[in-house]
Amino acid sequence: MVLEISEILSQINSIRERIGVLQKFLDVNRVKLEIEKLEGEMAANDFWNNQESAQKTIGELNFLRKKINGVAKINEQFADLEVAAEILETDRENFAYVEETCAMIARIARTLDQLELASYLNGKHDSCNAFLTVHAGAGGTESCDWADMLLRMYTRWTERNRLKCEIQDMQPGEEAGISSATLHIEGEYAYGYLKSERGVHRLVRISPFDSNKRRHTSFCSVDVIAEIEDREGVKIDEADLRIDTYRSSGKGGQHVNKTESAIRITHIPSGIVVTCQNERSQYKNKDSAMKTLRSRLFERMEDGKRSEMEKFYGPKGEIGWGYQIRSYVLQPYQMVKDLRTGEETGNVQAVLDGDMDNFIQAWLKAGCPKERKCASDD
Repeated sequence: MVLEISEILSQINSIRERIGVLQKFLDVNRVKLEIEKLEGEMAANDFWNNQESAQKTIGELNFLRKKINGVAKINEQFADLEVAAEILETDRENFAYVEETCAMIARIARTLDQLELASYLNGKHDSCNAFLTVHAGAGGTESCDWADMLLRMYTRWTERNRLKCEIQDMQPGEEAGISSATLHIEGEYAYGYLKSERGVHRLVRISPFDSNKRRHTSFCSVDVIAEIEDREGVKIDEADLRIDTYRSSGKGGQHVNKTESAIRITHIPSGIVVTCQNERSQYKNKDSAMKTLRSRLFERMEDGKRSEMEKFYGPKGEIGWGYQIRSYVLQPYQMVKDLRTGEETGNVQAVLDGDMDNFIQAWLKAGCPKERKCASDD
């Protein structure tokens, strides 16, 4: 039992060190000073004189608070754990308390894992909701069926992570599956996690549509953008828009299918087209489509959407060989492999059922330094 207690104390020390590294990585002390500064600005009598500036300040404040709230909570939990450690050292024969302390360590370790992963999500819009669009590539029925499989995978992933997911638009394939679909995903860090999925996804399998049972390769592209707030400064001139209405082709009952409630908005200067047909109301569909358009325009303005897409699709935006980010192989062997990080698994069905966190985490970690450099270490 002495050895077991020593191991427990060692685990507690390890957690203490991890919390310390996390606090330095997040530069908690500097963030607290920034919060105090912004709170001081909000207390000024003329704070609301400039509505746009006030909203921006509130957004910054909320982002900074969210950034360190998790650290504050885990520090409170760890304080209780340290008390437990002191009791253990003086009462080593209390087996019930040993089990309780082990359970506390497991809970804190899981929370710490989540906080460490979230610390990689420090982009300006990582905490935003997301729009995720799946497009079938060349290949007809095969690619449309693959697009439908991907849509199901992402829907299952949102369920696993308790995020709200709604199909904003879906265009069926000619024979099976879908040619394209857009999901609106709401929840904390939805965009931060899902941005790793942007790119071309490749499937290799024996085709269920081929009577000769030959192996086929299919491609689909996935695009992910953050849902931004109106205050981001994207100006849309109504004169630049062409708005068309049409009957919805998706699910929703007789009302949806028999009235022209679906909306298609074309932004003429950029050529961006967005559609929405999930609501019964034409007004609500238009509102949702405008949010998507604003987000797409912001992404193009912010980081150059065309040049960014070249990294994933190639110079011509191809959805095919040589541009995939991840391969899903069902025959002649079973494996899912991310070609950017090398992360792989043989449990293909689990991934297609939404168990893709390992791939997301590997991509996030690969995008950061191998060893965290802390602000205080400079």
